[in-house]
Amino acid sequence: MSDVMELRRRFLETGADDDLPIADAHQHFFDVERNYFPWLADKPVKNFRYGNYDSIRRSFLPDDYLRAAGHHRIVKTVLIEGEWNPADPLGELRWVESLRREHGFPHAMSGQAWLDREDVDEVVGVYGRHPLVKGIRHKPAAVARTEHTDSFVAPGSMRDPKWRDGYAKLHAHGLLFELQVFWWHFNEAAELARDFPSTQIVINHGGLPADRSEEGLSAWRRALEQVAREPNVHLKISGICIPGARWSVEANGPVVRGAIDVFGTQRCSFASNYPVDGVVDRMTDIFDGFKQIVRGYPVEDRLRLFHDNTARVYGI
Repeated sequence: MSDVMELRRRFLETGADDDLPIADAHQHFFDVERNYFPWLADKPVKNFRYGNYDSIRRSFLPDDYLRAAGHHRIVKTVLIEGEWNPADPLGELRWVESLRREHGFPHAMSGQAWLDREDVDEVVGVYGRHPLVKGIRHKPAAVARTEHTDSFVAPGSMRDPKWRDGYAKLHAHGLLFELQVFWWHFNEAAELARDFPSTQIVINHGGLPADRSEEGLSAWRRALEQVAREPNVHLKISGICIPGARWSVEANGPVVRGAIDVFGTQRCSFASNYPVDGVVDRMTDIFDGFKQIVRGYPVEDRLRLFHDNTARVYGI
């Protein structure tokens, strides 16, 4: 991993893609031989958004990541919990800590926590004391778009009082919240952001804009506009693959540009979501696509999207 300040200086001078430092805001490591990730070890779930994911039901470790990154100048990474064994939520931190000692990265981590479980105080307390951990992820309860209403509430959802009691603990421990939920739940996300203005929310995977019809993208954008009104919300642009299709600028350009139009270049970060997005395409092609989509943006904005925003949000 290259010297960050030198790459930043050089990129601001040249604007060349080959000089652009990248802080990958969302990646994973898996060791399926030594550790238990239920979704990788057990029978695959039927409704995984990319379809069949047998190709990634294997270990993916730092050396694999560096090979996958290829020619891109990855200088920092943020590891997001990989749905580790829920019976041992802190086990993933111990394992990731050992990887960092050996390989020098990841530079930050968002750990697994279950906000409505009885162990939330213990888990959040450990994370809050550990310098590697910047936030937590707990995917809130959600429903299909056809079943969703503006008044939706369910156990484990963002309006569940017990879930919110756990969420309220994050600020005291200096932890941000990784929000992975479908965009039609963004009215609840906006409420959460307003009710807890001191807690940073980082939306994962652009709100999962799977419906690429004109109506679907219009509804997705309106939902983004609603949650973007809250200043404590940041957006990660990743995980926007289309099942059965290679990652393409033609298909994903409108999503990337639409997200940036709504949130602005200071509140978005690009990320690989690797190896999960490897179901669809290579990491090199994904980052090449992001670079091509924003090539006409000012160099300062490109640097923010690929590096500076992630470094700021995660303190790395």
